[in-house]
Amino acid sequence: MLLVQLLASGIQTGLIYALTAAGFALIFGATRIFHVAHGATFALAGYAFIEGTDWGLPWPLACLAALVVAVAFGLFMDYFVYRPILRHEASFFTVFVAAFGVVVVVQSILEVAFGRSFVSYSSALTRAVPVLPGLYIAPVFWVVIGVTAVILVLTGVFLGRSRAGIGLRALSENPELLRAFGLSSRQLSALAFAIGSALAVPGAVLSAATTGLQPSVGPHVMLISLAATIVGGIGSLRGAVIAGVLLGVTESLVVTVLDTQWSEAAGFVLLFGFILFRPSGLLGRAVAR
Repeated sequence: MLLVQLLASGIQTGLIYALTAAGFALIFGATRIFHVAHGATFALAGYAFIEGTDWGLPWPLACLAALVVAVAFGLFMDYFVYRPILRHEASFFTVFVAAFGVVVVVQSILEVAFGRSFVSYSSALTRAVPVLPGLYIAPVFWVVIGVTAVILVLTGVFLGRSRAGIGLRALSENPELLRAFGLSSRQLSALAFAIGSALAVPGAVLSAATTGLQPSVGPHVMLISLAATIVGGIGSLRGAVIAGVLLGVTESLVVTVLDTQWSEAAGFVLLFGFILFRPSGLLGRAVAR
């Protein structure tokens, strides 16, 4: 039964990873910008949610506050960090350093404002109840599954059937198609950052209610998002989702054979394996050279 318990925990963690990785994959796939600050978006959204509940806001309004903060930060990065740098045809490294600097600043601000210890949001949904003998699952597990399914289906429908969604998919690969549809690349870039940042919010809120948050969570979330994007296949939103779940389950199940300190490392061992033996990822397209 321990294996089932760990599997359930891994699925819950993996689905949270999937939501966050999907946001990063959408931004990178549409704009080809390596959005290092995506983890900072996650941290800001989580702390906005917790702060909102501390102020007495009902959880739906606290979620809305987290959404506003996340989208505003994503648009800030697009308009005031990435665009000015890319306007001068700066290198990938310049964009990376600028975004990493913002991550450091955000982490420092959160540490000053909230301290370095863990903070969390507690509710009846986070209290585990027996489901089977030896198996305890909190109601939030089913919430994570439901929220993830709804959000990913809606995102897939938007990207596959709406005019703006098709434009996002064409933004980095077929600019001529944008002109045919009468769409603006700048507006689509902003839309990509808005949607990608919004996708980090459910994971941040659910993390606040399950494992808790601390200011240094941003870099970890960024690494997981990057790993899921590579394992799933660059440019594949579905691949990032599948890889996120795979990473979460791997981290959880590895403790059955190794010490707990190897939990996070196991996910990156999986990443290295894909880089070596299947660099195109699960659903990515191999490129012949």
